[in-house]
Amino acid sequence: MRHRPGRLLGVLVAVLLVGAGTGGSGETVSLDGDRPGERLDVTLTRVVDPAGRAGAERLVAVGLRLENTGTVPYEDSPAAAAHLFDAEGRRFAGVDAPTDAGESLPGTVRLAPGGSASGFVTFRVPEGARLAAVQFALEAGLGDDVGHWSLP
Repeated sequence: MRHRPGRLLGVLVAVLLVGAGTGGSGETVSLDGDRPGERLDVTLTRVVDPAGRAGAERLVAVGLRLENTGTVPYEDSPAAAAHLFDAEGRRFAGVDAPTDAGESLPGTVRLAPGGSASGFVTFRVPEGARLAAVQFALEAGLGDDVGHWSLP
C-alpha cells in the first residue's frame, strides 16, 4: 500500500499507520521518487527475528528486494530509507550492521533502470519489543511516497 504524506507530516502519519493492516511480507510496493522518472519497486521478502544480538538489544533483519522500474538511475541508502515500528509506535532506523540472517544491502545502492538488488537491512530493537510494521521511502526515508507493510 502507498501513502503520500507531505514531508513534514510523514513521521506523524507513519506513527498513526502502525498496525493499520496495509500489507505483509511478499507484497511489492511501487514508489515514485522526487525526480522525474524515478521509480522503485520494493518487496518485503522476509523478517528474521532475532538475527543476532548487540549488547542488551536484539538485531532484527528485514529482507528487501529493490528493483529500479524508472527511467533514471537510482542511488540511495537502504538503511536510511527503512524504518521498523513496534506495537507501541516506537520507530527504529536501519543501521549498517551484519547479522546472522544473510547478506546486507550495501550502504549505498546504485541501480541502473531495470537493475535490482536484494539483501537485509538491520535494526537494533529492545528485547521485549513486539514488531508491528516496516516502512520504506526514497530520498533516505524522506520521500513523499511511503511503502508500508504490517507484520503479523
